[in-house]
Amino acid sequence: MKPALVSPARNIMIIGAASGAGAPDPATAEGPDALRRYRVFHDTPLQHVAWDAILRVPRDAQDTPIHAVAALGERLAHEVAAVLQAGHFPLVVGGDHSCAIGTWSGVHHVLVDRGPVGLIWIDAHMDSHTFATTPSGQIHGMPLAALLGHGEAALTAIDGPEAKLRPEHVCLIGVRSYEAGEAALLQRLGVRVFGMDEIRRRGLSAVFAEALAIVRNGTAGFGVSVDLDALDPEEEPGVTTPVAGGLRRAELAAALSQLRGDPVFVAMEIVEYNPRRDRDRATADAAGALVDAITPLRR
Repeated sequence: MKPALVSPARNIMIIGAASGAGAPDPATAEGPDALRRYRVFHDTPLQHVAWDAILRVPRDAQDTPIHAVAALGERLAHEVAAVLQAGHFPLVVGGDHSCAIGTWSGVHHVLVDRGPVGLIWIDAHMDSHTFATTPSGQIHGMPLAALLGHGEAALTAIDGPEAKLRPEHVCLIGVRSYEAGEAALLQRLGVRVFGMDEIRRRGLSAVFAEALAIVRNGTAGFGVSVDLDALDPEEEPGVTTPVAGGLRRAELAAALSQLRGDPVFVAMEIVEYNPRRDRDRATADAAGALVDAITPLRR
């Protein structure tokens, strides 16, 4: 029998991914520093939460967006793997969502000998374009496709050429803005997508329960990737690509609270915080509330 991947007393170690190279507004690169400065992530009596590092694009990789994303992704994959191998829980804080390629490549690196990785992708968008389908050319619209093994080799080959995720172990929650090309890819692969219409009809609690069943089935562990634009911009304006009609902070926090203490919940990321577009730190506080939701209750 293989040893347990993590201990019940694992710490949450925060890794900043300070890049805006994959997004139209580079201010997302300022997100990790702002969130650390605002102190929105807290210890509880039962959970130690600490900053590990804030990673930045190496100077020699800043010539093009794809070089920047690939270089930061490699560094991030290494750091995530190191935190996970030390028995802790990696919490990646972006930065634009292209950093997800590094996050989940690092998790895959550690879990691959035990089995596949499951992933719940919470986002207003599908982020499943390739350069052949994207209308904007922005790499933050491509990370899920890259993790599934589709797209530019510089992205799909971060921490190894194999696909890091299998479609049957992935689902999306909160989608309400997408293009035909990325929707066609996910449909062809059979990835489950829970759009906002279905969430409002069924309720987030029921949808989240189904999502958990998908990512737990036949996997060695699972994670959650939260793009803050999944939240309604009326409540949380501090994102680069807001889309009306999103999730409310309280309902998403309630759903995430089901994950407290789950030993196969192995990593999380919160991305796309844009401090220049926030209002009274509302969206920063939302990021803190979502992390509070997964930590053991205060006594």
